[in-house]
Amino acid sequence: MNKIFSRSLARKQVMSSDGMLIGQIKNLLVDLDSGEVIDLIVKPDQTFDSSGYRMDGEMMLIPFEAVKDARDYIVVDRYLSRK
Repeated sequence: MNKIFSRSLARKQVMSSDGMLIGQIKNLLVDLDSGEVIDLIVKPDQTFDSSGYRMDGEMMLIPFEAVKDARDYIVVDRYLSRK
């Protein structure tokens, strides 16, 4: 994947690779020592069933390794996103 500035990810919609709307990105969890993005912090869409996903309160944590593309939408592999 090409380099992307974190500010360009602000408020982007997160969608699964099979076309399901997951929610909107709210923040990133970053390892400050290495600079590696660990998780996307996503506010789930009201219609999305977030059971089976890692949650932190109302927010869903999606591992960055699940990200497949980041252009108009952030596309993630829904199965890699699960616990």
